[in-house]
Amino acid sequence: MYVIVEIQGQQFKVEKDQKLFVHHLGGEEGAKVEFDRVLLADNEGTVTIGAPVIAGAKVVAEIVQPLVKGDKVLVFHKKRRKGYRKLNGHRQQFSQIVIKDIQA
Repeated sequence: MYVIVEIQGQQFKVEKDQKLFVHHLGGEEGAKVEFDRVLLADNEGTVTIGAPVIAGAKVVAEIVQPLVKGDKVLVFHKKRRKGYRKLNGHRQQFSQIVIKDIQA
């Protein structure tokens, strides 16, 4: 069984016991979080599509690591022949969660 769930504005295809990185949630390690924006559920070939969400469906997850930094992204700006160069770096903050239960 898998579902497509919306977590912090992004859609993820999740299954039970799956680990994934989502945008920083702000909880503590071991905390339970619930996501109720389930958009699609597939139970061994039986597909249920929400309009826009499935009523009563939710995904329960546990926070494994509350703060994980992603890879550094370098942003370089330059204007030719003007002597203008600027380099900025950014590391996105993520939380690692594991899916504990799917109730669809």
